Amino acid sequence: MPLTKEFKETIMVDLQDREFRAAYLADAVEALHGGEFSVGKRMLRNYIDATIGFDALSKAVGSPAKSLMRMLGETSTPRAEQLFGILKHLRQIDWFEFSVVPRGRRESRPAARSSGKK
Repeated sequence: MPLTKEFKETIMVDLQDREFRAAYLADAVEALHGGEFSVGKRMLRNYIDATIGFDALSKAVGSPAKSLMRMLGETSTPRAEQLFGILKHLRQIDWFEFSVVPRGRRESRPAARSSGKK
């Protein structure tokens, strides 16, 4: 489903804010990781359009701008090497770090037994 012009313009303005960019990029990665590839790729495309642009990204990752645009299109299936190259560069330009954080609570270890000595 294509984005409306008004929505796309709003996203472009919002992506000028660094905190919003960080959350948006995290959501894009989460969408990709969660199997929502078309959503994640669309979000990455918006992110690139609003920030670095495809021409600058092209020079940074060594792929033609048109290829990068196609790679993040609806029907493409980018190779992991290409996708991670893009993500690596995007996080470097804004000094973002990705991390894996467990959801929920893990079972805690059993409490240590006392030796009975005081």
